[in-house]
Amino acid sequence: MKPPVLELSGISKRFGAVQALSEVDLRVNAGEVVAVLGDNGAGKSTLVKVIAGVNPADSGEIHWEGKPVDISRPADAQNLGIATIYQDLALCDNLDIVGNLFLGTERTALGMLDEIEMERRAQELLDSLSVRIPSLRVPAASLSGGQRQIIAIARSLLGDPKIVLLDEPTAALGVAQTAQVLDLIERLRDQGHGVLLISHNMADVRAVADRACVLRLGRNAGDFPVQETSYEEIVAAITGAADNPVARRADRVVVSGSEEA
Repeated sequence: MKPPVLELSGISKRFGAVQALSEVDLRVNAGEVVAVLGDNGAGKSTLVKVIAGVNPADSGEIHWEGKPVDISRPADAQNLGIATIYQDLALCDNLDIVGNLFLGTERTALGMLDEIEMERRAQELLDSLSVRIPSLRVPAASLSGGQRQIIAIARSLLGDPKIVLLDEPTAALGVAQTAQVLDLIERLRDQGHGVLLISHNMADVRAVADRACVLRLGRNAGDFPVQETSYEEIVAAITGAADNPVARRADRVVVSGSEEA
Protein backbone atom coordinates (compact mmCIF):
# COMPACT_ATOMS: atom_id res chain seq x y z
CA MET A 1 0.00 0.00 0.00
CA LYS A 2 1.10 3.56 -0.68
CA PRO A 3 1.97 5.65 2.37
CA PRO A 4 -0.40 8.51 3.26
CA VAL A 5 0.16 11.69 1.28
CA LEU A 6 0.34 13.62 4.57
CA GLU A 7 1.11 12.11 7.94
CA LEU A 8 1.65 13.94 11.23
CA SER A 9 3.17 12.13 14.21
CA GLY A 10 3.47 13.48 17.75
CA ILE A 11 2.82 17.11 16.78
CA SER A 12 2.98 19.52 19.72
CA LYS A 13 2.62 23.30 19.81
CA ARG A 14 2.78 25.68 22.77
CA PHE A 15 1.95 29.38 23.00
CA GLY A 16 3.50 30.61 26.24
CA ALA A 17 1.73 28.80 29.05
CA VAL A 18 -0.92 27.34 26.74
CA GLN A 19 -0.31 23.86 25.33
CA ALA A 20 -2.41 24.11 22.16
CA LEU A 21 -1.45 20.70 20.71
CA SER A 22 0.04 17.72 22.46
CA GLU A 23 1.31 14.63 20.61
CA VAL A 24 -1.27 14.85 17.82
CA ASP A 25 -1.30 12.25 15.05
CA LEU A 26 -3.10 12.65 11.73
CA ARG A 27 -2.98 11.09 8.28
CA VAL A 28 -4.61 11.95 4.96
CA ASN A 29 -4.58 9.62 1.95
CA ALA A 30 -5.08 10.48 -1.69
CA GLY A 31 -8.75 10.46 -2.66
CA GLU A 32 -9.91 10.69 0.96
CA VAL A 33 -11.87 13.29 2.91
CA VAL A 34 -10.76 13.53 6.54
CA ALA A 35 -12.80 15.72 8.88
CA VAL A 36 -11.18 17.28 11.93
CA LEU A 37 -13.73 17.82 14.68
CA GLY A 38 -13.57 19.30 18.14
CA ASP A 39 -15.08 21.84 20.49
CA ASN A 40 -13.81 25.41 20.73
CA GLY A 41 -10.26 25.32 22.06
CA ALA A 42 -9.68 21.75 20.87
CA GLY A 43 -6.72 22.79 18.71
CA LYS A 44 -8.27 22.64 15.24
CA SER A 45 -7.13 26.12 14.14
CA THR A 46 -3.64 25.53 15.51
CA LEU A 47 -3.41 22.25 13.60
CA VAL A 48 -4.42 24.04 10.39
CA LYS A 49 -1.69 26.62 10.89
CA VAL A 50 0.92 23.95 11.61
CA ILE A 51 0.10 22.12 8.38
CA ALA A 52 -0.04 25.38 6.41
CA GLY A 53 3.35 26.51 7.79
CA VAL A 54 1.95 29.59 9.53
CA ASN A 55 2.83 28.36 13.03
CA PRO A 56 5.43 25.57 12.78
CA ALA A 57 5.20 22.73 15.29
CA ASP A 58 7.49 22.76 18.32
CA SER A 59 8.03 19.02 18.08
CA GLY A 60 6.85 15.99 16.17
CA GLU A 61 7.33 14.74 12.63
CA ILE A 62 5.63 15.45 9.32
CA HIS A 63 5.90 12.97 6.47
CA TRP A 64 4.92 13.67 2.87
CA GLU A 65 4.38 10.57 0.74
CA GLY A 66 6.42 8.61 3.26
CA LYS A 67 9.37 11.01 3.45
CA PRO A 68 10.12 13.36 6.37
CA VAL A 69 9.67 17.04 5.52
CA ASP A 70 9.96 20.37 7.28
CA ILE A 71 7.07 22.84 7.06
CA SER A 72 8.28 26.05 8.66
CA ARG A 73 6.82 28.59 6.20
CA PRO A 74 3.65 28.81 4.09
CA ALA A 75 5.84 28.48 1.00
CA ASP A 76 7.04 25.08 2.24
CA ALA A 77 3.46 23.81 2.40
CA GLN A 78 2.61 25.25 -1.01
CA ASN A 79 5.71 23.74 -2.62
CA LEU A 80 4.81 20.30 -1.29
CA GLY A 81 1.29 20.54 -2.69
CA ILE A 82 -0.83 21.72 0.25
CA ALA A 83 -3.49 24.32 -0.55
CA THR A 84 -5.22 26.03 2.37
CA ILE A 85 -8.52 27.90 2.09
CA TYR A 86 -9.25 29.94 5.22
CA GLN A 87 -12.65 31.20 6.31
CA ASP A 88 -12.03 34.75 5.07
CA LEU A 89 -11.40 33.36 1.50
CA ALA A 90 -9.13 36.35 0.62
CA LEU A 91 -11.07 37.34 -2.50
CA CYS A 92 -10.89 40.86 -3.93
CA ASP A 93 -14.44 42.16 -4.33
CA ASN A 94 -13.49 44.63 -7.07
CA LEU A 95 -11.92 41.95 -9.30
CA ASP A 96 -13.86 39.59 -11.52
CA ILE A 97 -13.67 35.79 -11.27
CA VAL A 98 -10.75 35.50 -13.67
CA GLY A 99 -8.85 38.23 -11.83
CA ASN A 100 -9.37 36.47 -8.49
CA LEU A 101 -8.42 33.06 -9.81
CA PHE A 102 -5.10 34.30 -11.19
CA LEU A 103 -4.32 36.97 -8.58
CA GLY A 104 -0.56 36.80 -8.07
CA THR A 105 -0.10 34.17 -10.80
CA GLU A 106 -1.20 36.15 -13.84
CA ARG A 107 -0.41 34.76 -17.30
CA THR A 108 1.42 37.07 -19.69
CA ALA A 109 2.25 37.17 -23.39
CA LEU A 110 4.62 39.67 -24.98
CA GLY A 111 4.87 41.50 -21.68
CA MET A 112 1.11 42.00 -21.36
CA LEU A 113 -1.63 40.22 -19.43
CA ASP A 114 -2.94 37.31 -21.47
CA GLU A 115 -6.63 37.76 -20.66
CA ILE A 116 -7.75 35.26 -23.29
CA GLU A 117 -5.56 32.46 -21.93
CA MET A 118 -6.55 33.18 -18.33
CA GLU A 119 -10.24 33.14 -19.22
CA ARG A 120 -9.82 29.90 -21.19
CA ARG A 121 -8.00 28.24 -18.29
CA ALA A 122 -10.56 29.54 -15.78
CA GLN A 123 -13.44 28.12 -17.78
CA GLU A 124 -11.61 24.82 -18.22
CA LEU A 125 -11.01 24.59 -14.45
CA LEU A 126 -14.60 25.36 -13.50
CA ASP A 127 -15.90 22.91 -16.11
CA SER A 128 -13.70 20.17 -14.63
CA LEU A 129 -15.42 20.80 -11.29
CA SER A 130 -18.88 20.95 -12.90
CA VAL A 131 -19.26 24.51 -11.60
CA ARG A 132 -21.69 26.72 -13.49
CA ILE A 133 -21.11 30.48 -13.29
CA PRO A 134 -23.12 32.73 -15.70
CA SER A 135 -20.13 34.94 -16.45
CA LEU A 136 -16.46 34.86 -15.56
CA ARG A 137 -16.34 38.65 -15.74
CA VAL A 138 -18.72 39.48 -12.89
CA PRO A 139 -17.06 41.08 -9.84
CA ALA A 140 -16.59 38.88 -6.78
CA ALA A 141 -18.75 41.30 -4.77
CA SER A 142 -21.81 40.12 -6.73
CA LEU A 143 -21.30 36.41 -5.98
CA SER A 144 -23.23 34.45 -3.36
CA GLY A 145 -21.43 33.01 -0.34
CA GLY A 146 -21.38 29.55 -1.89
CA GLN A 147 -20.02 30.85 -5.18
CA ARG A 148 -17.29 32.78 -3.37
CA GLN A 149 -16.27 29.64 -1.49
CA ILE A 150 -16.18 27.66 -4.74
CA ILE A 151 -14.02 30.30 -6.47
CA ALA A 152 -11.59 30.26 -3.53
CA ILE A 153 -11.34 26.45 -3.76
CA ALA A 154 -10.95 26.56 -7.54
CA ARG A 155 -8.13 29.12 -7.21
CA SER A 156 -6.25 26.75 -4.93
CA LEU A 157 -6.40 24.03 -7.60
CA LEU A 158 -4.43 26.04 -10.16
CA GLY A 159 -1.27 24.85 -8.44
CA ASP A 160 -2.42 21.20 -8.73
CA PRO A 161 -2.23 20.45 -4.99
CA LYS A 162 -2.38 16.94 -3.56
CA ILE A 163 -3.98 18.04 -0.28
CA VAL A 164 -6.72 20.69 0.01
CA LEU A 165 -7.28 22.02 3.52
CA LEU A 166 -10.68 23.66 4.08
CA ASP A 167 -11.27 25.66 7.27
CA GLU A 168 -15.02 25.72 8.07
CA PRO A 169 -16.04 26.10 4.40
CA THR A 170 -19.81 26.04 5.09
CA ALA A 171 -19.89 28.02 8.34
CA ALA A 172 -21.72 31.06 6.93
CA LEU A 173 -23.68 29.39 4.12
CA GLY A 174 -27.34 28.55 3.62
CA VAL A 175 -28.66 25.09 2.78
CA ALA A 176 -28.41 25.37 -1.01
CA GLN A 177 -24.97 26.98 -0.92
CA THR A 178 -23.73 24.35 1.53
CA ALA A 179 -24.89 21.62 -0.85
CA GLN A 180 -22.86 23.23 -3.66
CA VAL A 181 -19.69 23.24 -1.57
CA LEU A 182 -20.19 19.66 -0.32
CA ASP A 183 -20.69 18.53 -3.91
CA LEU A 184 -17.40 20.19 -4.84
CA ILE A 185 -15.61 18.45 -1.97
CA GLU A 186 -16.83 15.12 -3.30
CA ARG A 187 -15.54 16.02 -6.76
CA LEU A 188 -12.13 16.85 -5.29
CA ARG A 189 -12.02 13.42 -3.69
CA ASP A 190 -13.11 11.75 -6.92
CA GLN A 191 -10.27 13.51 -8.75
CA GLY A 192 -7.76 12.01 -6.30
CA HIS A 193 -7.15 14.98 -4.02
CA GLY A 194 -6.85 14.42 -0.29
CA VAL A 195 -9.20 16.79 1.54
CA LEU A 196 -8.79 17.90 5.16
CA LEU A 197 -12.09 19.38 6.31
CA ILE A 198 -12.22 21.43 9.51
CA SER A 199 -15.85 21.62 10.59
CA HIS A 200 -18.29 21.97 13.48
CA ASN A 201 -21.16 20.66 11.37
CA MET A 202 -21.82 16.96 11.93
CA ALA A 203 -24.29 16.81 9.05
CA ASP A 204 -21.60 18.03 6.63
CA VAL A 205 -19.11 15.55 8.04
CA ARG A 206 -21.47 12.61 7.70
CA ALA A 207 -22.35 13.71 4.16
CA VAL A 208 -18.83 13.78 2.68
CA ALA A 209 -16.13 12.59 5.11
CA ASP A 210 -14.53 9.15 5.01
CA ARG A 211 -12.92 9.50 8.43
CA ALA A 212 -13.38 11.83 11.40
CA CYS A 213 -10.38 12.76 13.53
CA VAL A 214 -11.52 14.21 16.86
CA LEU A 215 -9.39 16.59 18.91
CA ARG A 216 -10.11 17.35 22.55
CA LEU A 217 -8.06 19.79 24.60
CA GLY A 218 -5.25 19.62 22.04
CA ARG A 219 -5.01 15.82 21.98
CA ASN A 220 -6.30 13.02 19.79
CA ALA A 221 -9.65 11.77 21.08
CA GLY A 222 -10.46 9.29 18.34
CA ASP A 223 -10.20 8.46 14.65
CA PHE A 224 -13.46 7.08 13.28
CA PRO A 225 -14.63 5.67 9.94
CA VAL A 226 -17.67 7.92 9.51
CA GLN A 227 -20.06 5.45 7.88
CA GLU A 228 -19.36 2.83 10.56
CA THR A 229 -19.61 5.14 13.55
CA SER A 230 -22.73 6.54 15.17
CA TYR A 231 -23.38 10.22 15.73
CA GLU A 232 -23.41 9.54 19.48
CA GLU A 233 -19.94 7.98 19.48
CA ILE A 234 -18.40 10.96 17.72
CA VAL A 235 -20.15 13.46 19.99
CA ALA A 236 -18.99 11.46 23.02
CA ALA A 237 -15.39 11.79 21.81
CA ILE A 238 -15.80 15.54 21.24
CA THR A 239 -17.29 16.16 24.70
CA GLY A 240 -15.21 13.62 26.61
CA ALA A 241 -18.38 11.79 27.63
CA ALA A 242 -16.71 8.37 27.48
CA ASP A 243 -14.50 9.24 30.47
CA ASN A 244 -16.65 11.71 32.42
CA PRO A 245 -20.12 10.92 33.87
CA VAL A 246 -21.07 14.61 33.90
CA ALA A 247 -19.99 15.03 30.27
CA ARG A 248 -21.86 11.82 29.41
CA ARG A 249 -25.11 13.32 30.68
CA ALA A 250 -24.38 16.52 28.71
CA ASP A 251 -23.70 14.42 25.64
CA ARG A 252 -27.14 12.81 25.90
CA VAL A 253 -28.73 16.25 26.07
CA VAL A 254 -26.80 17.42 22.97
CA VAL A 255 -27.72 14.31 20.98
CA SER A 256 -31.35 14.47 22.02
CA GLY A 257 -31.62 18.15 21.13
CA SER A 258 -30.03 17.55 17.73
CA GLU A 259 -32.41 14.71 16.92
CA GLU A 260 -35.45 16.76 17.86
CA ALA A 261 -34.23 19.64 15.67
